[in-house]
Amino acid sequence: MPDYYEENFEFLKSFHPLSRKNYDKLFSIAEFKEFKANERLVNFGDIPQNLYLINKGVTRGYFISESEKELTKTLFAPIDFFASFTALIENQPSGFAFETLTDCHIYEIDHKAFAKLCQSNFEILKFYSRFLEFLFKVGELNHIEVASLDAKQRYLKLRQRIPEIDNLIPQYQIASYLNITPVQLSRIRAKLY
Repeated sequence: MPDYYEENFEFLKSFHPLSRKNYDKLFSIAEFKEFKANERLVNFGDIPQNLYLINKGVTRGYFISESEKELTKTLFAPIDFFASFTALIENQPSGFAFETLTDCHIYEIDHKAFAKLCQSNFEILKFYSRFLEFLFKVGELNHIEVASLDAKQRYLKLRQRIPEIDNLIPQYQIASYLNITPVQLSRIRAKLY
């Protein structure tokens, strides 16, 4: 099993200073798992129980539109947290599905155990508060980018965030994330190379 202990400690401390003791408490409620490509982590309608932390690979969160089209909402790569957060917090069925697009190393974090730690530990609660602020900022930035950037600019931003994305997942998945057709993505790529 790969050891991501220190790497994840540094990542979590980037949100809010955490003592080693409190990090160990968080680490103790996380279970390391290896997944093959195309494994479903959360199905539509599931009431999720876990947060996920990805250390290797690429996953996606997607939904089905009214026209029955699969739309990739977001792509996750190391090191990212992901979950169907609204469904998790509200204890309701997920409107999203999450699946691995490549082989992945992922920590599953029990949400109920995490919530208990937040109730009893101020430092962990403060970390969670900072993490939620981060999610809000990322969400706001994503809305701005979708509204203000064209497909080429969004593609370049994706490649900046996940440099090897073109070699990791099929082009139609990238196109779905960008909300364009694979043909449009091919044209963008042809102009860049």
